[in-house]
Amino acid sequence: MLYRRLGKSGLQLSALSFGAWVTFGKQVGRTQARELLALAHDRGVNFFDNAEIYNHGVAEQVMGDVLADLRFPRDSYCVSSKVFFGAVDKPLPTQRGLSRKHVMEACTQALQRLRVDYLDLYFCHRADADTPIEETVAAMDTLIRQGKVLYWGTSEWPAEAIHEAHRIARENHLYAPVMEQPEYNLLHRERVEVEYAPLYEAYGMGTTIWSPLASGLLSGKYNDGVPADSRLTQPGYEWLRESALSKERIGKVRALQPVADELGTSLAQLAIAWCLLNPHVSTVMLGASRREQLEQNLDALELLPRLDASIAQRIQQVVEAG
Repeated sequence: MLYRRLGKSGLQLSALSFGAWVTFGKQVGRTQARELLALAHDRGVNFFDNAEIYNHGVAEQVMGDVLADLRFPRDSYCVSSKVFFGAVDKPLPTQRGLSRKHVMEACTQALQRLRVDYLDLYFCHRADADTPIEETVAAMDTLIRQGKVLYWGTSEWPAEAIHEAHRIARENHLYAPVMEQPEYNLLHRERVEVEYAPLYEAYGMGTTIWSPLASGLLSGKYNDGVPADSRLTQPGYEWLRESALSKERIGKVRALQPVADELGTSLAQLAIAWCLLNPHVSTVMLGASRREQLEQNLDALELLPRLDASIAQRIQQVVEAG
């Protein structure tokens, strides 16, 4: 396994990590989750990602039960949660958002579900227009000083809001956000490569990127339709299916297949390894519901040394021309 620092922090995360979005508590039960987490940890993965909204807290409960059952040394892995959307269906105003009340209570609930004493990483899952950034930064600072959180960050925040959070933290001697968790893949690049570019230099922020396969599209499995057992068939994810499966995007994926064939690899491994060419990507979060799928995705690291400048340029040309 390759390890990368989380931005300018001293924390080193596995270049490939494992997340519970969509799958845990739905496609993946405790038995499967145990197999997947054990495999990932055995292969050197040391970061497991979660959130209060994932299956309304059930994903965290499944992960927490499995981590307790597997008895990994607590200092051998990092676990995260995210706060904003709430963990209940149709949350009340005090059960969602980034108010001090919800941030503090959501953290306590996440610790209980995950069965840990502290969260290594805690993300503000979206920006909250109804809460002053000062209040959220102060709440995160409190959690860190209480020992409940080690590092806090943002997820899909506008760059200007992240700048503001850093200004507030600096002027008030509070802990600032260390990382961002954005979507990043061959078909979704501008935010990470353009909008966030000043953040890496100014604050040394790291990124824990999600959806490296564009919700599975970059694996090629949707080139001829939507398989019945895929995540895009799950109830509540119709919006994801509609945004992911455009003719233009599928056309680009098909055009990438010859590149993967020449390298003797899969489209999925090519797409995952490509994300790691970006030095500002601290870790690429994988999501898998089957052992063989996770094994293949973890093998993407073997491809990374072969992605030289000429291959990267070919990939760029295909995506731009697709």
